[in-house]
Amino acid sequence: MFRFYFDHNMQRQIASGLRLRDVDVLTAYEDNAHTLSDLEILNRASALSRVLVTKDHHFLGIAHSRLEGGIDFTGIVYISRESISIGDCIEQLEIVAKVYDYTETINRVLYLPI
Repeated sequence: MFRFYFDHNMQRQIASGLRLRDVDVLTAYEDNAHTLSDLEILNRASALSRVLVTKDHHFLGIAHSRLEGGIDFTGIVYISRESISIGDCIEQLEIVAKVYDYTETINRVLYLPI
């Protein structure tokens, strides 16, 4: 089952739109994790077996460091802040959730827009 974990930079409208499309989303705010560091957020998403969704470019460096160190993570969907509307973001995240198998995202960074 494919499940997303939204960091604190993601808009609630995107989470709501995905939930209307039967996509499982948990936000850092809902998880009382919004004050955690970026590394702790990625660890939390991995501990919950959820793919992290973020617009924060700092996670790209963390992913790179983890790959170099041989430390697994559940995957990241990185969304470019400037290049995608909320509606397109919802549509593309729905596609990711319904097309990808969870195991295909382990130790990977997917970039939106597609």
